[in-house]
Amino acid sequence: MAVRPRGGNARGRRPCQPVPSHPVAASASDIEGIERVLIVVAHPDDCDFGCAATTARWTAAGIQVSYCIVTDGQAGGYDRSVPRDSVAGIRRAEQTAAAQVVGVSDLSFLGYPDGELSVTLALRRDITRVIRRIRPDRVVAQSPERSWGRIFASHPDHLACAEAAVCAVYPDSRNPFAHVQLLNDEGLEPHTVSELWIMGIPERVNTWIDVTATADRKLEALRCHRSQYERWEPLEERVRGWLRASAETAGLPEGSAAEGFHRVSTS
Repeated sequence: MAVRPRGGNARGRRPCQPVPSHPVAASASDIEGIERVLIVVAHPDDCDFGCAATTARWTAAGIQVSYCIVTDGQAGGYDRSVPRDSVAGIRRAEQTAAAQVVGVSDLSFLGYPDGELSVTLALRRDITRVIRRIRPDRVVAQSPERSWGRIFASHPDHLACAEAAVCAVYPDSRNPFAHVQLLNDEGLEPHTVSELWIMGIPERVNTWIDVTATADRKLEALRCHRSQYERWEPLEERVRGWLRASAETAGLPEGSAAEGFHRVSTS
């Protein structure tokens, strides 16, 4: 179940206007009318920390979910003895395994260097290419806003990837005159994404997803990223704590789990 603050109907809103946030929550469908979702993130494991339980909910409902992973995460991990030139392959394999846990088999790895991402026309073009290929109804991305309350969510790569993804959603993917080689050379027709969902900024959340039924699959997906943690138990407890706290904020019953998003109508 999606839990969304009242303020209701997105019909008739101007492009890229946020759905108003109010303290009282009401149920709203996150599944009805959605066939394809694209999740764009900076690093392997970002999509699993951000929304893997929601992803599992969507794929279980028959929605096709695809991942676009912008960097290979070469600067991640804790073991200095692992050669850096082998990390990209390790992390791609881990992300592919994690994706399978939550029902995702379509992954696009863009191969940008970890820790060096910036908002360039090339990055916007490459994300636009994926959007036009997949033609999603909804794009899920990280936040382009720095969160001073959760600084770890505001890695510079996250901010750059998010800004480029937002630009790719609007205006690039729908504009036939943006990145003209995509249409002229590759035959990728423009596509309008109806919704943009942003992760990682609790103070911006206007849509909560009840993921009580799929929380364990999120943890199973995260466990696939073995190169990124020394001890699993503290990480598992931390993530479960986040899910419980989100459910409490969403007004869900005790023992529930939730993930939150800032939901924006873009059509």
